Amino acid sequence: MTKVALLGTGLLGSAIGHRLLTVGCSLRVWNRDPARCEPLVSAGAQRLDDPAQAIEGACTVITVLRDGPITSEVVASLGGLNQCCVMPMGTMGISESVALETQVQDQGGVYLEAPVLGSRPEALAGRLLVMAGGDQAVFDQQCALLKHLALEPKRMGIVGTGAASKLALNQLIASLTHGYSLALRLIQASGLDEERFMEVLRPSALYAPTADKKLKRMLTHDYSDPNFTTSLLRKDLNLFLREAGLAGLDAGGLEGLARLLMRAEGTDLDAGDYSALHELTAADTTFN
Repeated sequence: MTKVALLGTGLLGSAIGHRLLTVGCSLRVWNRDPARCEPLVSAGAQRLDDPAQAIEGACTVITVLRDGPITSEVVASLGGLNQCCVMPMGTMGISESVALETQVQDQGGVYLEAPVLGSRPEALAGRLLVMAGGDQAVFDQQCALLKHLALEPKRMGIVGTGAASKLALNQLIASLTHGYSLALRLIQASGLDEERFMEVLRPSALYAPTADKKLKRMLTHDYSDPNFTTSLLRKDLNLFLREAGLAGLDAGGLEGLARLLMRAEGTDLDAGDYSALHELTAADTTFN
């Protein structure tokens, strides 16, 4: 039986945990808020009181934490890793992941970054898109575990390439959502029915499935029960901008979008589905 420790049981982490239990893994879980472990404990996981207990009997420690600095802090608390594999599945910067690999090796462990595209439904179904970065040998050792979560886990290359892929994709989420919101706003201002516009968009090369996936939310202004929040979208876009700067890229075109998303900070939109970005493109933006 594969023994896994899972650190971080938020929306995605909890879904990953439920999937691992479904396929028969032995699972131990930890979260800063112990109450967020209870659904997994009820499903058969063992709750850890301290993350330092994670490596006791585990061959892999999966982290699904908010960002790179928090992940580094929690991993540091594990102490000696005794050749255990640390596998972060949350989003972090390229430079942060490279630094975390060094940290893990200094703690006596092995490292495989494995960020994912997809959210709770895909995780529960084992249909996440895994973009791993690290040594081929480590990827091969962890591939059986990753296949419980993804139909075809992909090794992108060395450490950092998985993180780069994830940031690039999340930047596209932000850019596509923003562009689609503006398109809807303009056709609504013209008096055109949204469905007539969609009849032209759907068969075109410009169509992305996210358009239909988010259309109802945008038309009804209902951003409840999110799988990925506006707050996280803003965090990841800012992280992309930082890494783009380190790479010497001109990402100035995205800075306006980052400023727009800042207007959601401290409002109800922040905890809603990221398509709440649509509220920010309105001519008269009034929200709590």
